[in-house]
Amino acid sequence: MNKGRGQISLVFASFFGAALIAAAFAYSNYRFSEYKFIDFSKWIFYTKKDIFIPEHDTYTVVIYSSNMQDFDTILDKVSKNNPLLVIDIFQQKRGKEGDVLFIWSGMNTLLQVIQRFNIYELPSAFKIKKNKNKNFKQDSLVEIID
Repeated sequence: MNKGRGQISLVFASFFGAALIAAAFAYSNYRFSEYKFIDFSKWIFYTKKDIFIPEHDTYTVVIYSSNMQDFDTILDKVSKNNPLLVIDIFQQKRGKEGDVLFIWSGMNTLLQVIQRFNIYELPSAFKIKKNKNKNFKQDSLVEIID
C-alpha cells in the first residue's frame, strides 16, 4: 500500500517540477518583452548635417528639452560609460560635442520614441545595445534624471 502512495507523490513532484520550469520560462519571456527595440533604418534621425548612422554597439539615450533645462547640468548626472545620443524635444540642432551626439527627427518620430519607451518626464535616459545592423535593444530601465 505504501508503494502506491510513493508513485502518486512521484507524479505530483514531476508535475510540480514541470510547472516551475514553465513559470521560469514565462517570466524570462516577460522580462525580455519588457524592453523595447529601436530600428535606426526605419526611424530616421539627423545629426547637424547628415542622417544618423550608428557607429557604436552601445549608447546612452538622453531625452530632454532645451526649452526647460540646460544640458550641461544634465550631463553631470548622466553615466558616461557609453557614447551619448541626445534627443532635444525642443529641436535645437547642436551637432557633436565630444562623445555627445545631438540627434533630431520629425515630430512623428519623436512621438513614437516617447510612446515606445514610455517617457513620462524629462529629462530621461536609458541605454541601448546593438541587436543587429541598425536595430538596437533597450538595455536598461528608463531613468528620470533629477
